[in-house]
Amino acid sequence: QVQLAESGGGLVQAGGSLRLSCAASGRTSDLYVMGWFRQAPGKEREFVAQIPWTDGRISYKDSVKGRFTISRDAAKNTVYLQMNSLKPEDTAVYYCAAAPTTRRYEYWGQGTQVTVSS
Repeated sequence: QVQLAESGGGLVQAGGSLRLSCAASGRTSDLYVMGWFRQAPGKEREFVAQIPWTDGRISYKDSVKGRFTISRDAAKNTVYLQMNSLKPEDTAVYYCAAAPTTRRYEYWGQGTQVTVSS
């Protein structure tokens, strides 16, 4: 089992920045990839970004490319999502997720609210 703990959400004005953190604990040696998803009110959960747990290609949702950066601190078992130039449409609950070698996202954090005011 892997446990995920998110932090860093909050309220920010349009154009501002926030950094989300996701600390993984438990059987982290089984992990293949970590990702961030978000869910806005009345909408389905959507992919935002993902990063391999060791080495590999980073992926982003098209609408966040150039504004969001996902990164990893292996020593701290922590993944970050740096969000710049935030827009009101980025408002959502952001979830950290982890996929083991099955490559399916099986572990999820509790979510952190990000609200961008116009």
